[in-house]
Amino acid sequence: MAAIACALMTGGAALAVQPDEVLQNPALEGRARALSEELRCMVCQNQSIDQSDADLARDLRILVRERLKAGDTDEQVLDYVVSRYGEFVLLKPRFSLRNALLWGTPLVLLLCGGAAMYYAARTRRTNDVSALSEQEKQVLEAILRRDK
Repeated sequence: MAAIACALMTGGAALAVQPDEVLQNPALEGRARALSEELRCMVCQNQSIDQSDADLARDLRILVRERLKAGDTDEQVLDYVVSRYGEFVLLKPRFSLRNALLWGTPLVLLLCGGAAMYYAARTRRTNDVSALSEQEKQVLEAILRRDK
């Protein structure tokens, strides 16, 4: 039962790559498959190009294999694809200052909001109500006498 489940889960990725795309060199094909798993299909968006049957995914798979055959390193291939399609094409974005700001800003805002709420609650607690002045006491007594 577990073997069938594993075969079904991994079978989809193998079906997307067409036989005419597969490289003769097993080492290059392995690198191409690994790179294809890191690249997002721009049509499907939640699949890698290795798993997608979209025409654009096929074009990207072929592009990756052509770049590998030309002698590019894995990093050079990824840099080339990112330069053409933007960083969104990466399923796992690279760490950069821009990404750190994107992910860190909500946390900073949450911490600032929490600190502001804490400070407001602390300030409210320490502001004691001052005693009534003589004039306020007289006005209060006059109001209370009228109500009787």
